Amino acid sequence: MKTILALLLLSPMASLAQSPFDGTWIIDTSTNQLPQKLTLYSLAKGQFRGPHWATSVKADGNDQQVPANGYWDTISVRIVDDHTVEIIYKKAGKIMFNEVNTVSPDGNTLTQVVKDTTEAEAVTIETYSKRVGEQLADSHAISGSWQVVRVKRSENSSIISYKRTADGFSAETPLGEKFDAKFDGKFYPVEDDPGHTMVSLRLINANTVEQTGKRDGKIISVMTLTVAPDGKSIHVVRENKEDNTTGSFEMRKKP
Repeated sequence: MKTILALLLLSPMASLAQSPFDGTWIIDTSTNQLPQKLTLYSLAKGQFRGPHWATSVKADGNDQQVPANGYWDTISVRIVDDHTVEIIYKKAGKIMFNEVNTVSPDGNTLTQVVKDTTEAEAVTIETYSKRVGEQLADSHAISGSWQVVRVKRSENSSIISYKRTADGFSAETPLGEKFDAKFDGKFYPVEDDPGHTMVSLRLINANTVEQTGKRDGKIISVMTLTVAPDGKSIHVVRENKEDNTTGSFEMRKKP
């Protein structure tokens, strides 16, 4: 969910002159090349299992303990109707994410709307998926395998600004997330991130940087960022080490 943390993009230049990376960039969601891995949901006999935890939980609307991570330690699952499920994620009693999953009347499309309240202002992420295979027997409409086909983000979660410093780069989003890192192989904290993500940068060449993300001592992502020759776009390839998937997208420079 917190894919904005992985999008704090940095890149070096050979001198201290203004870099073509300096400025404000906007994620072009129409260019998303989405991972092909399927997402499996199961909701039957009052028990729900989703992609973010290993065991099933009761779908009774009550907060339940799940293995803690940087962003939540309890979840609640509520069946709204036979096509809709609401999931609320909390950390230390504070709502972090509110997720509403709605299956179309024909059962073939899943619309997921997530409201992320971990930032200075709320972020909305809409994910659209198509069913792959059949719905699981004797279960809620959400049950089965789904393939993501499109993701839409609110504008405030699609903007990144960054600039060259004397010995590295700094990056910041309008939501308050930021870091100042050097190309020395060390991990640096992302400020204003409840998940306490750390980043490390490696210079590949003058126009390419590899960015590694770490959380709770584990590598969670590796990104390769390449600025285009005309300086108007950045091509990003992101490897998600948590679920072994790879995706890509373009960023456009704001005039």
